[in-house]
Amino acid sequence: MKIIYNLSIFLASLLLPLIGFFNSKIKYGVIGRRKTFSKLKQHISKTDKTLWFHSASLGEYEQGLPVFSEIKKHYPNHKVILTFFSPSGYQIRKNSPLADCVVYLPLDSKRHAKTFLDLVHPDLTIFVKYDIWPNLLSALKKRQGRAILISALFRKEQLFFKPYGSFMRDALFAFEHIFTQDEASKHLLHSINYNAVSISGDTRFDRVTNQLKTDNSLDFIATFKNNQLCCVAGSTWPEDEKLLVNYINTTAPSTVKFIIAPHNIKPNQIHQLKNSLKVNTVLYSEKDKVDLSTAQVFIIDTIGILTKIYNYADMAYIGGAMGTTGLHNTLEAAVFGVPVIIGDNYEKFPEAKAMIKNQGMFAVKNQEELNQILNKLTNNTTFREDSGRKNATYIHKNAGAIDLISKYLTSNTSN
Repeated sequence: MKIIYNLSIFLASLLLPLIGFFNSKIKYGVIGRRKTFSKLKQHISKTDKTLWFHSASLGEYEQGLPVFSEIKKHYPNHKVILTFFSPSGYQIRKNSPLADCVVYLPLDSKRHAKTFLDLVHPDLTIFVKYDIWPNLLSALKKRQGRAILISALFRKEQLFFKPYGSFMRDALFAFEHIFTQDEASKHLLHSINYNAVSISGDTRFDRVTNQLKTDNSLDFIATFKNNQLCCVAGSTWPEDEKLLVNYINTTAPSTVKFIIAPHNIKPNQIHQLKNSLKVNTVLYSEKDKVDLSTAQVFIIDTIGILTKIYNYADMAYIGGAMGTTGLHNTLEAAVFGVPVIIGDNYEKFPEAKAMIKNQGMFAVKNQEELNQILNKLTNNTTFREDSGRKNATYIHKNAGAIDLISKYLTSNTSN
């Protein structure tokens, strides 16, 4: 397995630049990785004390951010290196105020691992969820570097738990402690004799709970809503939008407002979405030229404000589970005490399972089921508000991961 893994990393280094000619996302990653070591040399010196925080992409970064921010308070004299594997995280958070240097994680070869750690030389490393890179972690362990994994979520189908997965399994033992999201993940780790594990829950609960402490007001959204019932559809994909558009065009009462924040905001797709709607629709990019209060649909063709927009929702639809792209963050909406609708491909998302069981979230698989739940939430105020309260209660009951992780680190660390 080790030979196959290292060969695959070598082949990736040859093929990705070629694939980048046809895929802009991969191209960004290839170009960014070429600059990783030079950026580190520019920002980090051999005498600097450092912390290394790694997230695969934007979602994991948001998951780890509450912990990153808290830990940074305890290391005021350390520089922070933030790494991403995916352009989806790097492009949006490359100027993060949290970090002194933000770079792409180099491809996981032994040579890259040595060079990277020579430059970063971290006193503490934090990985998020399950982005495990065995060569980097093995090299870190040989240097006796401290590392923890937070918000870990494991499934028995993963390579770590297969008879032939020893190479990947060994990488987990580079972490001095693993904080899991659930009991099942803890049991899986115990099955491979990894016992330095605690159930902390998902740090995203702390992240979204903290959102309630910030100013979430957006005057232009308040103007659009105009004190009417509002459904916010966040991080939608074409398969989500097809059903939502049909509902709006054929079934939705004219008194109900809709805010749609697509995951992809490419101009051609945004205009295609707008043109498919038969009701008065306005884009965020047009908001200063029109009377927002008269529109029924508001399409958000920008990024960075969706978490605040959920503050104005009476009900929410979260995209990604109607297809196979992966359910987006449902907690960001649920924390505001609103019912949430998703597609039916949510098996890998324990928070979705829990909220569905609690009757605050509703999974639909087709147009008929979407129409039914939207109609019920629209027409039955008691049902809508009760469902939303169940979500808010669930979020607050599951917060606290940051305190547990921070307590562990501060009690086992000397600056």
